[in-house]
Amino acid sequence: MRLGTGIGWRPEIAEAVAGMPGIDWVEVVAENVCPGHLPEPLLRLRERGVTVIPHGVSLGLGGADRPDEARLRALAERAEALGAPLVTEHIAFVRAGGPLTASPPLEAGHLLPVPRTRDALDVLCENVRIAQEALPVPLALENIAALFSWPGEEMSEGEFLAELVERTGVRLLIDVANLHTNHVNRGEDPAEALDRLPLESLAYVHVAGGFERDGVWHDSHAHPVPRPVLDILTDLASRVAPPGVLLERDENFPGPADLRRELAA
Repeated sequence: MRLGTGIGWRPEIAEAVAGMPGIDWVEVVAENVCPGHLPEPLLRLRERGVTVIPHGVSLGLGGADRPDEARLRALAERAEALGAPLVTEHIAFVRAGGPLTASPPLEAGHLLPVPRTRDALDVLCENVRIAQEALPVPLALENIAALFSWPGEEMSEGEFLAELVERTGVRLLIDVANLHTNHVNRGEDPAEALDRLPLESLAYVHVAGGFERDGVWHDSHAHPVPRPVLDILTDLASRVAPPGVLLERDENFPGPADLRRELAA
């Protein structure tokens, strides 16, 4: 499926995106839209034939618990309301605790990295299969940015993702900005990760900006896309033609001209 060039749809830039040439598709945060009350600018894009893909942030497929049925239904409803060809989520956990533990349920409010161990992969694969059965369209999962690595990890990111794809058939949403983040924060080589990835399973690519402070890269989605991130995108594109590439911006929104320049890059 060919998507082309896209941008993360946010209310703050809705009018700019509506009039911007060269936008083939958009992605919306699934939890931020209601199927029965879609924003009017988003409906206008749909009427023009612009593809809209829901991007979930709260399913927590990397957690020990099985996926919440209500969250899966909500994601399925959004996919159907938007006429989406696929839905996406993250390889992460976002909550812990609860009835089966000695602690109250806790919501992280953040995407936390899954330990790259065989045990964690078994849990993730089972949760992914449950989600796939509940969703009306294919599922693609995104590699996340992380500030730390868990002790005792048994696989590299590329190996972990490759085995996940082999065991579940899930597609991949590769965020090249997150590969850069993990290079700065965890010393992981983006090229080595790309070497290991089953790029034939690529659904699309995320590109975003961030900033470095005190040796730590912050995946802010609030700054211009830096050259190292574009270099990783170039490396990926030399290996496979990405079905789609999407620019993410969540804060400090620039004017339409600056957005167009970033899309052109």
